[in-house]
Amino acid sequence: MRIDKLLWQLRVTKTRGLAQALVLQGHVRRNGARVLRASQDVVQGDTLTLPLPGGVRVIELLALPARRGPPAEAQACYRALDPNAIPAIAPAEPTTPGRGPPQ
Repeated sequence: MRIDKLLWQLRVTKTRGLAQALVLQGHVRRNGARVLRASQDVVQGDTLTLPLPGGVRVIELLALPARRGPPAEAQACYRALDPNAIPAIAPAEPTTPGRGPPQ
């Protein structure tokens, strides 16, 4: 199955066009390697690293979806390998009490 279609069917993106853009920008990794084409095939057992607005997600494909169904059906097709998702942007450096941010 094409990776752009998979991301859309798993409800990672709202449209297939957004999935294609995410892949073509070079942000998606399959088994640790950067995905360069939206038409690249994925198979059951692959590990995908996806940068999402809420943080970076790492998922393992348990099954390939047959359709874009309800969210519960989509979530049954993968397993999150990072239950506490890593933030996409590093948090700001903590400031010590009584000191403001550097000037």
